[in-house]
Amino acid sequence: MSVNQEKDQPRRRQARGERRIAQLLEAAATVFTTTGYTAASTNAIAREAGVSPGTLYQFFPNKEAIAIELGDRLMHEMRETYGEALAPVDPATPLEQAVGAAVDRFIAFNCEHPVFFALMHGPDIPGRITEEHDALHATLLSRIEGLLSSVLPDIRPADLSRTAHMCLGLYKAGLELVLAHEGTERDAYVQELKNALIRYLAPLVGDRLGPTH
Repeated sequence: MSVNQEKDQPRRRQARGERRIAQLLEAAATVFTTTGYTAASTNAIAREAGVSPGTLYQFFPNKEAIAIELGDRLMHEMRETYGEALAPVDPATPLEQAVGAAVDRFIAFNCEHPVFFALMHGPDIPGRITEEHDALHATLLSRIEGLLSSVLPDIRPADLSRTAHMCLGLYKAGLELVLAHEGTERDAYVQELKNALIRYLAPLVGDRLGPTH
């Protein structure tokens, strides 16, 4: 065996291991979404992945470790999503367009990864996921406050905080309804969510956004 072949072997093993981990995480996402975290088992995850429980245990000691790894990856992707969705708004952008674009990005993420909602809002999720979700929630609120303060420069801090909490609360409530439906009915709930946020924000924003700004 040549020196180059010897060097390639660990890389190939690592690549195989990463593919197996991705396969197990995808299976876990399906199981957690279908049964919930509490009812899920490592046997069910292994079965969904088409591997033996012994193979699963080579990579993860238990379902909590799987959930934490899956949660970490999803939260990293979620941070990228809200970085794009909550980018500064051009004052010439109408409120309807600004809200619609942000909601569409968040909904797309949650519909693509329904396990994110299942993991983050389940009754028995691992403590580390709860802590990281709380940190994500706080950062998200801070980003919403920053976005609102750029549009509402004279708003009092207490009002700003309350408005940001209301926006996030409305979104979360609407998201649960969106995820509970499919097809045209899901689309209709997405539009209702946008309408609720726009009607809530419109009196506060007034004519500060849009072509007449």
